[in-house]
Amino acid sequence: MIDLPDFTPVKVTQATRPYTESQLAALDHVALVLPKEPPGALFARLPQGKQLHKLVERARAQGLNRTFTRLSNTRATGVTAALLDASTPFARLTWARELVADCLRERPAKLGVLTAGLDEEARASAVAAIVAAVQAAAFKLPTFKTEEQPRPIELEQVGVLDAKPRLPLDRLRAEALGNNLARWLTVLPPNRLTVRAYREMVEELARRYSLSCKFLGEKELEKLGAGAFLAVARGNPHRDAGMIRLGYRPPGARRPELTLVGKGVLFDTGGINLKPFKGMLDMHMDMQGSAVALGTLIALATLRVPYGVDAWLAVTENTISPSAYRPQDIVTAANGTSIQVIHTDAEGRMILADALALAARDEPKLIIDYATLTGSCISALTQRYSGVFTNRPRAHPLLIDAGASSGERVWPFPMDEDFDQLLRSDVADIKQCAVEGHGDHILAARFLSRFVPKSIAWVHVDLAAGEHKGGLAHVPTDATGFGVRLTLELLGRSAPSAFAESVADR
Repeated sequence: MIDLPDFTPVKVTQATRPYTESQLAALDHVALVLPKEPPGALFARLPQGKQLHKLVERARAQGLNRTFTRLSNTRATGVTAALLDASTPFARLTWARELVADCLRERPAKLGVLTAGLDEEARASAVAAIVAAVQAAAFKLPTFKTEEQPRPIELEQVGVLDAKPRLPLDRLRAEALGNNLARWLTVLPPNRLTVRAYREMVEELARRYSLSCKFLGEKELEKLGAGAFLAVARGNPHRDAGMIRLGYRPPGARRPELTLVGKGVLFDTGGINLKPFKGMLDMHMDMQGSAVALGTLIALATLRVPYGVDAWLAVTENTISPSAYRPQDIVTAANGTSIQVIHTDAEGRMILADALALAARDEPKLIIDYATLTGSCISALTQRYSGVFTNRPRAHPLLIDAGASSGERVWPFPMDEDFDQLLRSDVADIKQCAVEGHGDHILAARFLSRFVPKSIAWVHVDLAAGEHKGGLAHVPTDATGFGVRLTLELLGRSAPSAFAESVADR
């Protein structure tokens, strides 16, 4: 088993009274946020204001929004002054990522965040973005280098020097915790994150965060009729694939009000329909849907939400072997639906079909699933947005707004019933996918909808933005952990029952 790190984010505190010179002198570095066009009078109230004013004006003349100086205290505290020029939450998070990268080049142990000249709303959004960016940048992803690396100074704490408004530090901490965990698991190499290792790590995390945990292996799944999942797992060299079910229950909650489902394909060769080299290279990251579901569950448990939450992680590989499932196989899913297999590289929808069907048996009010499911979603949106699909069209504006506010932007696609004509089968209840690849992200969602009863509100997230070169929004790594902030933003506005009621057909 791989040793799990401490996913706990860096400690963040917020002052209760105006900052003092002695507080600044105790810091290694300060991120100072100023308006886009700061008035000259503003600098008179800042340390070394005249010098700072000159540096800021020089930077502005060069078209830059950041500049650097040091305070004349014994610690020579570094100051990175940044002009706030971001009109959307996504732009603010991107601005914060760049600012934090500059600040952390100084390798501070203690970082302060201070604003001047901003109204309360701008101050709150800017500081929250910086805190999120610091948490993402400070967390170390796994590395397996054998050469001894220079030991960096670890960031120990972040101090927000503005006393008002009060920040939702618990929420920011939970989002960072879930995102850290999702990214860390996603980048593990496939010979380290095996099915057995993943199961052991999830069981350890369940103990850490007081979650129930049950593993349903192939024998149990066979009894439950999960033929779609087992078809994909059939080609594995070991008989250890299965579904991990985790649960969080606050006092008085017996059943899940919310269920999170994640695709956990630990390596995807494409099966009999083998992927080409470039298409297969990063397929160890095809399990990130399960990592996002797990990270989101732990974030919600940390926040002690007042409703029950389950997570179903469908964990297997999709390998090439003599026993691998094949095109034109007919398999039967857990809800009794017969499926005509068309393409073995459409394995994600197969394992999700059974995970959704089994999760639905507990009748939660809302199911959200996460999966790196289709290349066509990336073709439609690039890797900057993710696609969302739902059986409740009234949820579209809520999903768009939650994506915009969280900086994890999403766009809804149509789910009209006539798309099912493309999945009609002459020999089974439904085709796994169409022979032609047009609109495969939509057809995949229509396929999955077959396994969620219409009585349950359901959202499917196709993680096109789960990987983005150079990072995305506040996250500086290629693996973005996309989905945790989106979900917490969505549920922060209304509990699952209230959400389901608000989007119900009238």
